[in-house]
Amino acid sequence: MVAFNLNGKAVSVQSEDSTPLLWVLRDELKLTGTKFGCGIAQCGACTVHVDGKALRSCITPVSAVKGARVTTIEGLNSSHALQKAWIAEEVPQCGYCQSGQIMKAAELLAANAKPSRAQIVAHMDGNICRCGTYHRIAAAIERASREG
Repeated sequence: MVAFNLNGKAVSVQSEDSTPLLWVLRDELKLTGTKFGCGIAQCGACTVHVDGKALRSCITPVSAVKGARVTTIEGLNSSHALQKAWIAEEVPQCGYCQSGQIMKAAELLAANAKPSRAQIVAHMDGNICRCGTYHRIAAAIERASREG
């Protein structure tokens, strides 16, 4: 059994220690906002926060989050500045990568409330959007930074 804090609540799961956190979140805990993209930590669709740091849940064994604070897209406040900016900038097309994009962007804004465009691009590098909405993603992060 692995116990951790998930979106502000204590949880315990029965999964094998080696089970990827992504599958524990989706299958055992029924939180499907975190997506499976590639399974090898290359796309970012599965990004969650563990103790405030963005982490690829598809390769993270659930045992690695024992006692940690895990936040998924469902754990962000629905009035979070990034979510409002995402809507205002009409970022999503297919939407599949968006939870991972938002979680990665939230990590950036938590560390740097006023990032430059270059800092945004550098930080978001590695989160893939197959629809190519990178310019809208950057614009949304800039908006969230301004409107905080």
